[in-house]
Amino acid sequence: MTAAPTRGEGGGSGPDDLVALAERVAGWSRPGEDVEVYVARGTETEVRAYSGEVESLSSATSAGIGIRVVVDHRLGFAWAGSLDEAVLGETLDEARDNASFATPDDHVDLAVPDGVPAAAVDLWDEALAGVPTEDKVALALALEAQARGADPRIRQVDAADYGDGAVEMALVSTTGIRAASRRTSAYLSVGVIAGDGEASQTGGGFSVGRGVGDLDSDRATEDAVSRAVRLLGARKGPSGRTTVVFDRRMATTLLSVVSAALSGEAVEKGRSFFAGRIGEQVGTAGLTLVDDPTDLRAYGASAYDAEGLACRRNVLVDSGVLRGFLYDTVSASRAGTSSTGSAVRGGFAGTPGPGCRALTLAPGPEGYDEDGVLAAVGEGLFVQSMTGVHSGVNPVSGDFSVGAEGLLVRDGRLAEPVREITVASTLQRMLQALVAVGADVEWLPGIAAGQTVAVGDMQVSGT
Repeated sequence: MTAAPTRGEGGGSGPDDLVALAERVAGWSRPGEDVEVYVARGTETEVRAYSGEVESLSSATSAGIGIRVVVDHRLGFAWAGSLDEAVLGETLDEARDNASFATPDDHVDLAVPDGVPAAAVDLWDEALAGVPTEDKVALALALEAQARGADPRIRQVDAADYGDGAVEMALVSTTGIRAASRRTSAYLSVGVIAGDGEASQTGGGFSVGRGVGDLDSDRATEDAVSRAVRLLGARKGPSGRTTVVFDRRMATTLLSVVSAALSGEAVEKGRSFFAGRIGEQVGTAGLTLVDDPTDLRAYGASAYDAEGLACRRNVLVDSGVLRGFLYDTVSASRAGTSSTGSAVRGGFAGTPGPGCRALTLAPGPEGYDEDGVLAAVGEGLFVQSMTGVHSGVNPVSGDFSVGAEGLLVRDGRLAEPVREITVASTLQRMLQALVAVGADVEWLPGIAAGQTVAVGDMQVSGT
């Protein structure tokens, strides 16, 4: 079996009772069947402040089990939002029943240990559980007041939120997998409306971490206010072909779209513009893409993937050359290769599939932040928000066309704000036209890091 850390993921007392429960249920397997048991529990708190008062406060706990049964390459899955004793056996029986109706597939199987050791990844803030609810409320109220008074042009604070969560999980299978992990998270988020005459603009900012001590209300406020204020007076921008600089948040969105095309499952189904291109130059020499969930800075960091295999560093594009894709057990079997420890799932109610957890571009030179990228570009467009990403970007064909707003770049500096523009190209061309990558890596919520990125020769449609 792969050994779960006896003290949990990276330290502290781990969810040993969940491991014991999962082992007990897996022990109910019958001859000729393989069983995987995934159990999890969690808590979360959300506070929203508005106009100096608490608009909403919620606190919730959850627990559940997801079971996969494989018999003669037939897969059955069932889940339940409870860990009550009676529910456990019922869920296993339901998974067995579902397997009996499944179509046999020679590639369907559960993960087996592959010998890769799990990294020591500490994602747990012990102090979070001891923070009183009134302190969490105070954080949200203080954030709302701070944003409201940060600039005379701030007309309204849409909402100021505090949130946190703690999740523990264990996964045990009859194929020899045994894994356990736990994580905490906390965030501050604020949205503002800035005005000047009849013009108004919105902006949002946030701060994230593993616990309350990691949060920075000044940073969240400054980000929200600056993003709103600097767009006041925006007009429709000019049309033409130019270099587009994507700020860190927008770069995260771009990488998330590209990540869909790096899934081994998407490749196998013909839904990736990277299909059949292993070993080809798919980007500039400055393009290196790595998915590394063992990086402690990553919001999606993890010691184990969703099948209980150790997460690991996977180089997907190296100096512009496509080196590989991300696989779980089933997609790897179909591709005739091995899992890359990249299974992801949406908790106990979902089944695993391949995907990124912590995708990042190799950063540019040290100190090469947003200002450094702007100076290198000289003239162009700086994009700080995009609309229509889900409908205008296609990871299968690579087509890219989104609405955007931001500021013109002139002489290496931010100039007039612009809105009602469309930015278009294809993802294939964008990767080949990478002009600069910032060193200002910021790990944001989601599956990809943020950093300033400049892409040349994009079509901008405005006036």
